[in-house]
Amino acid sequence: MSFDDVYEKELSFQTDRRKAAVTLINIISDLWYDKSIELMIFRNQLIDRNASEILNLHEYAGKFVKKPISIFDSVEIAQAIKTLDLPPAKLDIGKLTYEFHLGKKQTNALGFVSEKLKSAKDQQNITPKDVVLYGFGRIGRLLARELMTRTGQGSQMRLRAIVTRGAIDQSVLEKRASLLKYDSVHGDFPGTVVVDAKNKALIINGTTVHVISAKGPEDIDYTLFGIQDALVIDNTGAFRDKEQLSRHLIANGASKVLLTAPGAGVPNIVHGVNHTENDINTTDIFSAASCTTNAITPVLKAIEDSYGVVQGHLETIHAYTNDQNLVDNMHKKHRRGRAAALNMVITETGAGKAVTKALPSFEGKLTSNAIRVPVPNGSLAILKLELEKKTTVEKLNATLKKYALDGDLVEQIKYSLNNELVSSDIVGSSAPSIFDSNATIVAKDGHNVVIYVWYDNEYGYSHQVIRLAKHIAQVRRFTYY
Repeated sequence: MSFDDVYEKELSFQTDRRKAAVTLINIISDLWYDKSIELMIFRNQLIDRNASEILNLHEYAGKFVKKPISIFDSVEIAQAIKTLDLPPAKLDIGKLTYEFHLGKKQTNALGFVSEKLKSAKDQQNITPKDVVLYGFGRIGRLLARELMTRTGQGSQMRLRAIVTRGAIDQSVLEKRASLLKYDSVHGDFPGTVVVDAKNKALIINGTTVHVISAKGPEDIDYTLFGIQDALVIDNTGAFRDKEQLSRHLIANGASKVLLTAPGAGVPNIVHGVNHTENDINTTDIFSAASCTTNAITPVLKAIEDSYGVVQGHLETIHAYTNDQNLVDNMHKKHRRGRAAALNMVITETGAGKAVTKALPSFEGKLTSNAIRVPVPNGSLAILKLELEKKTTVEKLNATLKKYALDGDLVEQIKYSLNNELVSSDIVGSSAPSIFDSNATIVAKDGHNVVIYVWYDNEYGYSHQVIRLAKHIAQVRRFTYY
């Protein structure tokens, strides 16, 4: 076969793959908008992806499981899912495709998928939950983006209002809309945002979201806006304890509160680790802990359960935040007054102690510190641990890969194979913990290890907030991961 023949054959195959990707995109859209069924591929979102992105994710999936994951096989599995009568669900098509070719017990995709998803029939009916964003800063806007992008049929959480301080007029609404539409770190919002000054609202993707001005949480009557039994997500950071957060529950139309920061006197939750330990029917106020706590806790749980941790130290290399100064100026905390974009700044983090709220076995085991560095987003946690059981680099990596592939932490831990991984690569990752398998260090004694966990301290954390919010609101769909 000549070089030209080989090239033509490659072009033909590539065309077939891209056509298959387009077919898959159409099935993904039909399932999402018609049945509220969301397809993933090893926890990577597929909604609103283009053909090239779909194919790249299949390449990653193949490397992850060390077995080719074909786009043609994914289409076959997706078509089988489409024919079934399923409730709203979140399904990992990568895992389904991998398992379909792994076992060979079923000779056809429809029979295999029917068997794997038979327990979906036990899914209870979901009652949609109204959501209010109290505050509209970095995390609030990312939550709004994600909530509105994933609204679908509105069968889970419905963003109904945003609460801010100060006057609400045309100019203010236009600025709020602009900050939602354009982001220097995360890029443009893929949807539409229109200002409705007359009704003091933003029309996001064609849906009205009221913008409410209030001096305090107790001053609001949400029922005046048609909002009932709402989950209030407080992302202001102004209220940090149970007494202050309880003010939200005085407001007519609010029934649950979720704080996007560590909280005092309320359950601090890292979804995937300890979210089932509190009765959501009798508990009304929750904390989603911090971005760093959400990054390290899933990995620490995996290591604690597998090897046991004697003691350790956490050093987080964290992106600068709005709490720091743009140029040198007064600040109530040491060093944070120095120009954030020009300096590495040593500061404290409570993440080491906060871990114990989700994993009590770590009480007194971890010390911690932080270094703020001149990047706007994307952080790195370095964990130096002494283990009870001996291990090797290969065994430790295999353990984390297992947790990333199967079990209760698959949404939390992403296993990176990238030997060129840098901080900008992890921006936009929905997993709060990105385990850098190529950076693992194990001492000769087999007990002392150093592991590196990357995290998008904005986007990855926001997804953890949404996961916890869905749990609190009792709108979690049937999942197959």
